[in-house]
Amino acid sequence: MSDSTVPAPVQAMVDAINAADTEAFVSAFTADGFVSDWGTVKSGPDGVRSWAGSDAIGAGARMTVLSAVTEGDTTRIRFGWSSRVFNGESDGIFVVEGDKLASFTIPPAH
Repeated sequence: MSDSTVPAPVQAMVDAINAADTEAFVSAFTADGFVSDWGTVKSGPDGVRSWAGSDAIGAGARMTVLSAVTEGDTTRIRFGWSSRVFNGESDGIFVVEGDKLASFTIPPAH
């Protein structure tokens, strides 16, 4: 797919950020899921919750999917982000495992 349509687990994470719902955010990930933000990895429920608190929900974030391409279990997006930590556009890479996210990676900008 090549539009802003994303798999349900990706949409669940985006919705959780925009609803400021930390528990829904953590629940979107597998038990060993992780967030990698410019190479800083936060894994498992406690790590995912920590990232949500410092960089997303705790920072008043709003996320808008601008474009998305899904191939197999991997979805690459371009997204708009507005928060007290960062404002602008970034790339994101999601790996879906079943009905949850195995990972959400924000690669460093070049």
